[in-house]
Amino acid sequence: MFLSFGFKELFIFCTLLRSIIPNFIEVIMIALKLPEVRVFMNKLLCTEVFDNFLLQEATIQGSINYHIEGTLHKNFYSENELEQEHLSGLSFIPYGKVRTQCFDLIKGKRTPSFFKFVLLLSPTNLEKTLQQSAPSLTPADVTAAFINLKFQNNSLLLTTGISYCTFTIDKSLDREWDALIKKFLKNHEIIFEEL
Repeated sequence: MFLSFGFKELFIFCTLLRSIIPNFIEVIMIALKLPEVRVFMNKLLCTEVFDNFLLQEATIQGSINYHIEGTLHKNFYSENELEQEHLSGLSFIPYGKVRTQCFDLIKGKRTPSFFKFVLLLSPTNLEKTLQQSAPSLTPADVTAAFINLKFQNNSLLLTTGISYCTFTIDKSLDREWDALIKKFLKNHEIIFEEL
C-alpha cells in the first residue's frame, strides 16, 4: 500500500515522531528547478563554484552505476598532510578535491540517465551562518546545512535543507539558508525556478 502525504499530514507525522522518538531529526527544505542543465553542469564540474562545499555522496548512473562516498578517512593521511590539505576537522572531503573525478565519470557524448550529489556546508561556514542568522543555535544543534542536486528524466532539481539534532521552533536558520543558496545561485548566474 502506497501512502501519500501533503505538507499538513507530513507536519503532523513529524510532530508525532518527535513525541515518540526523543532524538528525531527534523529536516526542512525548499526545491528549485535548474532549467539550464548544461550551463549548470559546466559550473558544477568545470569551475570552482562548488569547490568549498563538502561532498557527502555522489551517485552517477550511465552505462554503469558509480557511487562516491565522501566520508574522509583521516587515517589515510598523516597529520601534516591533513593540515596542508586543509582537511583537519572535516568529516567529508571538499568537493573541489574530487570534482575532476566526477567530471571524468560524467563526460562523454551521452548525458547520464541519473545523478545525485549531496553537498554540505563546511563546519566553519556553518558556524558563521549560525552566528549571523540563528545565534540561539550552536553547531551541536545542527547536523548539516545541505543541498541535494538530482538529475532525473532530463530535469535537474536542487533541494536545500537543514538537519537538526533537536527540535526547534526557530526557523530563522532555514529561511537564511534558503536565501543564501538563492543568492549564491544568482551571484554565479545560475538560473532557477522555485517549485
